[in-house]
Amino acid sequence: MAKGTIRYWAAAKAAAGVAEEPYEADTLAEAIAGAALRDGRTGDFRRVVERSSFLVDGDPVGTRAHDSIKLPEGGVVEVLPPFAGG
Repeated sequence: MAKGTIRYWAAAKAAAGVAEEPYEADTLAEAIAGAALRDGRTGDFRRVVERSSFLVDGDPVGTRAHDSIKLPEGGVVEVLPPFAGG
């Protein structure tokens, strides 16, 4: 199982209640599911994450299935919610 960091931005950061946290998972789907189960997380967290885009070590996940995205040891997953502007 790989260990790394999940970084949250904007509304995802507000919903998570933290700017970043560790993951211990083999796939992106496992990491996000684990994050959703953390104490104090509400339905707001899931709603934001479901609409978010993801980067794994700077590479966009795009429309690929999250269970097909293998996470590297020491990797960084960035959660980017939809936003207006720029």
